[in-house]
Amino acid sequence: MNTIARLGSRIAIAGLMALAGHVPAQAGTFVYVSNAEDGDIGVYSVQADGSLKPGEHVKAAKVVMPMAVSPDKRFLYAAARSKPYTVYVYSIDRNTGSLKQVSTSPLAESFPYISLDKTGRYLFGASYSANLISLNAVKADGSVAAEPLQVIPVGRNAHSIRIDASNKFVFVPTLGTDEVFQFTFDAKKGRLASNTPAVFLVKAGQGPRHFVTSNDNKFLYLLTELTGTVTTFSLDGKTGLLTEVSSISGLPPDTKLGPGQPRGPAVPGGPPPRNTDNDIWASDLHLTPNGKFLYVAERTGSTLSTFSVDGATGKLAFLSSTVTEKQPRGFAIDPKGKFLVVSGEKSDTISAYKIDEASGGLTLIGKYPAGKDANWVEIVSFD
Repeated sequence: MNTIARLGSRIAIAGLMALAGHVPAQAGTFVYVSNAEDGDIGVYSVQADGSLKPGEHVKAAKVVMPMAVSPDKRFLYAAARSKPYTVYVYSIDRNTGSLKQVSTSPLAESFPYISLDKTGRYLFGASYSANLISLNAVKADGSVAAEPLQVIPVGRNAHSIRIDASNKFVFVPTLGTDEVFQFTFDAKKGRLASNTPAVFLVKAGQGPRHFVTSNDNKFLYLLTELTGTVTTFSLDGKTGLLTEVSSISGLPPDTKLGPGQPRGPAVPGGPPPRNTDNDIWASDLHLTPNGKFLYVAERTGSTLSTFSVDGATGKLAFLSSTVTEKQPRGFAIDPKGKFLVVSGEKSDTISAYKIDEASGGLTLIGKYPAGKDANWVEIVSFD
């Protein structure tokens, strides 16, 4: 090779190296856990083998609990249940997963559950103590408008609020009155309205808590806190109304636990608190992205139960149960359905599990440090 050719080659290589230096870092998958007692959010990065690398703890406020991620994955929302009731908004760095607080806004009440509509333009909240739901506008910069567009009274102890895949229908389970409120939603106007009928009444004493909808939007799965039951409903895509299909216990068949009762703060001068050591106290449920498996967390027994899902009928079948973090409040499944992360309110760790794609079985990958009263888990992937 002559001198000119060698020089040209070196210039070309240098150019390629310079270009390579401007290529952004490989984006990854990140886990966020709200630590209520510490008043912060723990950030973890997911490694190639599914293990977690603990990172920073980002300040929020005491009793920070429910979280939600914007549909475009640009923002994380976290609600504090201590006064003044506030939603914290963080931008998410897609390369590092780090959070940067961009705004705070007041909320109408103490919310154990928040969620966003499919456009990311509206934030929903459900209040257990105030028996209401609210709707706030979300601005283009991710911040939440200070004044709610709507505050709507519902049944006693509203415990969650979510919208269906069509972005037209919203559901609100109320634990204290054994109801599921049914709403229509107009995303252009930012308006909720009662559907007809406005309420689906579930069996008395069950305490409806959380729910998820299938990816095809044909089914809704409702978890009851007090009996640990998972009920499958068919969801009418035109009317947004529910029809009960089947029901199954969300607990292991050999459980010794019995039905619980609604819980609330102690009343001065009231009766002493009852013993709850053997109460069913179900907390959360999630579907794998492919819709083949559903998982249920129960706090008293500290278990995660695995169910298979019949995609055609929506019916569930119990497969197995795994003892997990103490008093598991929340968990999440990564967008590819490869692993699950669970927190425990009375644990000083969180657990990551590998999900067997064929059986749905959970294999522990590892345990990682968590803050005090770890409860809500969100997973964001940029892969």
